[in-house]
Amino acid sequence: MIFQQGQLSAKPLTEPLDWFVVRMRNIRVAHGPGRARLCRMTQSSTDYQHVTRALAYLDAHWRERPDLARIARHVGLSAAHFHRVFARWTGTSPKRFMDALAHDHARNSLLEGLSVLDASYDAGLSSPSRLHDLFIAQEAVTPGEAKARGRGLRFAWGVAPSPFGQAVMLISPRGLSALGFADEGAEMAVLQDLRSRYPAADYVQDDAAARALGADIFEHGQTVKLSLYGTRWQRQVWRALLAIPPGRTTRYAQIAAQLCSPKAARAVGAAVGANPVSWLIPCHRVLGADGRLTGYHWGVERKRSMLVYEAVTA
Repeated sequence: MIFQQGQLSAKPLTEPLDWFVVRMRNIRVAHGPGRARLCRMTQSSTDYQHVTRALAYLDAHWRERPDLARIARHVGLSAAHFHRVFARWTGTSPKRFMDALAHDHARNSLLEGLSVLDASYDAGLSSPSRLHDLFIAQEAVTPGEAKARGRGLRFAWGVAPSPFGQAVMLISPRGLSALGFADEGAEMAVLQDLRSRYPAADYVQDDAAARALGADIFEHGQTVKLSLYGTRWQRQVWRALLAIPPGRTTRYAQIAAQLCSPKAARAVGAAVGANPVSWLIPCHRVLGADGRLTGYHWGVERKRSMLVYEAVTA
């Protein structure tokens, strides 16, 4: 995925986005206060129960690829009504949700050493060509490329000064692909951490390129091009992180509520943890459910410093 850092204009995630707030606003506009508001909230609660049952069913039966009618019967709705409810709550269709589950399972199988053929059948697919189509749709790479774990990619790596310690970067021909932070003397450990994401790629040291890019980021505040490699879900979460303004914070559940459902907070946390470009994709602006600082890959103290720095300079 290639885009300009800062180019997205999604609504900032700086206030609770639960369905009560959203639905109540819609009801006020369409019907005014009163009985209609209560009816809508009651219906949303019922819909939530149907979606929860459907998600549990799909988690247990995705390999069987149940059709829409079968899933709808399980939750006690007509196919058309269930499709509308499921799409409204999750932002996707049951078929695409099962595709995501199959893709995630197959990707893990490939990384564990299974062949493309075996990973296809293990994910409940009829042939490797189906797995190929699934990977292209989900993350724009083939199963072979995913299994290769960076083989064929070439990164320049380098170290540059930053307000938060030494910035360690991986730079592809298309843009910045990874950015981490190290204390003085720990740069090589951070480099190995970043390289572990693409263990089969080729690397060449270029500190001059890193210092030039670091100056654009930390001194001049210029927009830089990012070249990111991740699943569709991860990229969706990273885009949501870009919508959080400097000096503001949000919580995992708020991001999950905007993308699909508050129930997805743990999946959001995993995607946030996989963020390869710290600072520019501001995962440091995400707090725990209780508003406290939570674990940060480059250290909670660094996360605190980043938030204070932004509060002062925003």
